[in-house]
Amino acid sequence: MTDRREKEAELCMAALMALPNPLLLIAADDGLLFVNTAAESFFQASAKMLQKYGLAAIVPFSSPLMRLIEQVRGSAAVINEYEVTVGTPQTGGERIVDLQVALVPELERVVMIQLWPRSAAQKIDRQLSSRSAVRTVSGMAAMLAHEIKNPLSGIHGAAQLIEPALEEEDRALARLIRDEVGRIRELVDQMEVFTDERPPRREPVNIHHVLDHVKKVAQSGFARGIPIEEVYDPSLPPVPGSRDQLVQVMLNLLKNAAEAVMGGGGAGRIRLATAYRPGVRIRVPEANTRVALPLEVTIRNTGQPVPEDIREDIFEPFVTSKSTGKGLGLALVAKIVRDHGGIIDFTSDERATTFRILLPVMEEET
Repeated sequence: MTDRREKEAELCMAALMALPNPLLLIAADDGLLFVNTAAESFFQASAKMLQKYGLAAIVPFSSPLMRLIEQVRGSAAVINEYEVTVGTPQTGGERIVDLQVALVPELERVVMIQLWPRSAAQKIDRQLSSRSAVRTVSGMAAMLAHEIKNPLSGIHGAAQLIEPALEEEDRALARLIRDEVGRIRELVDQMEVFTDERPPRREPVNIHHVLDHVKKVAQSGFARGIPIEEVYDPSLPPVPGSRDQLVQVMLNLLKNAAEAVMGGGGAGRIRLATAYRPGVRIRVPEANTRVALPLEVTIRNTGQPVPEDIREDIFEPFVTSKSTGKGLGLALVAKIVRDHGGIIDFTSDERATTFRILLPVMEEET
């Protein structure tokens, strides 16, 4: 039995050492119990050196890591923190990571910290810091709406007036003019949405009611015949925001998911999921504070993945892989989510594409 336990311990140790992400075990007295190979490489120091100098050697004074460790010990909750500074000049300079902090149940007050040097933190920060670009698009949309819609109305009206006096062949050209003017006006109307910088009217919204409504719309139309699975946390609190706008967000994402399934041959499926993540917080650059976004909504589909050449810019206006698309759907989704105080991100590969939305909840805001 002793030999078996020793063998199991060796296997566990080998697995921890082989993890590609830095992993630290913090003792009850805040000393370093264990450092894996990835952590040695990340901090550019050996395990013996890191254990000798302790957390003080890798955690700057301004880092919230020590506070997070105490918080985990007090609540036993798993906490995810984005964009935390670790490292010092002695260990390769300060670096920004996101991390997960959790208790080790079998060891009293021992905390496990896993770091992700390159992760969603960069994508989240890019979204939160892109407001100036959005304002530029808003200004351009407002200018186009003002400068283009008035002449378009004149052209449309003139085509209507001259159509009855034309020969049948020429009437077809007049109708073509009216149709094309209508198409341009519709595009301008869609761009006008980006000019509205007013915050949405905030009222308690049950996100499951939103998803149920969107699912019914999808199954009666664009997603007919595609299996849609629901994996919901039934105890979620309400979201502060606009029900209509959140319906628009979910409908756009579900429509994209259905199109990806059909693009992959039609044999795929869609999964709608919700969860409560109390440890998820992000930094708000404008206020220099961290806010909680515990409500998670994911829309996952198998089928055709997002093309690699547009993944970095998929939430920007006019970026699309569809031959007939305008590239405004996901840009509008990102704007609405941002207006609701949340963030949106996605992952995509040959197996599946998942869009994840993190939102505040009503209790947090009140």
